Amino acid sequence: MELQPVMIFGASGLGKVALEIFKSQDILVYCLLDDDKDLHGSEIDEVGILGSTDDDSFIRYVGKKCDAFIALEDPSKRKELIDRLLKKRKAMPVNAVHKAAVVASNAFLGYGNLVNATAVISAGCKVPNHCIINTGAVLEHGVELGDFVQIGANATINANVKIGEGALIGSGSIIAAGIQIGEGAQVAPGSLVLKDVEEGTTVFGSPAQEI
Repeated sequence: MELQPVMIFGASGLGKVALEIFKSQDILVYCLLDDDKDLHGSEIDEVGILGSTDDDSFIRYVGKKCDAFIALEDPSKRKELIDRLLKKRKAMPVNAVHKAAVVASNAFLGYGNLVNATAVISAGCKVPNHCIINTGAVLEHGVELGDFVQIGANATINANVKIGEGALIGSGSIIAAGIQIGEGAQVAPGSLVLKDVEEGTTVFGSPAQEI
């Protein structure tokens, strides 16, 4: 089945990453949209930034002639735009999975996830919706994420870890096997997590402690 072109909502850092990912899979990017009007009319890698993310003249094509990917940095704005697409177009964003990423055949990926180059999602992992798995991150077997989780570059999430919705795992962190990370928790970059992290808390260090 021929893949539809993609419209990327957001032309900042995450939008540029998504553009490169879709190009790695030879998926046509129709255009980028961004709320910074100074960017309108410019291009990134020969793909035009044509308008704002709330422009219905573009949104009306989603689900009909093209797919969408939400590449906004702010999680709350991402959620707002996802809700708008569901309401207006009954459409969920597609996944952006780099050609150089490794995803096990029996791993589960929902919608709207970004998986960058050299990331590894191992057997039995569950990555639901709108997660960001950055460059070189490793999810060992049986890892389960909630929606809107962000995993930093080169982080290692060992086997059977569970990470709650909206949690942020910093770059280079190591999460020991079987650990549970609560909703909205944050693990600072470079931390070694050896015990469960409660929801809404921030931990840092080796071993990680609440701060």
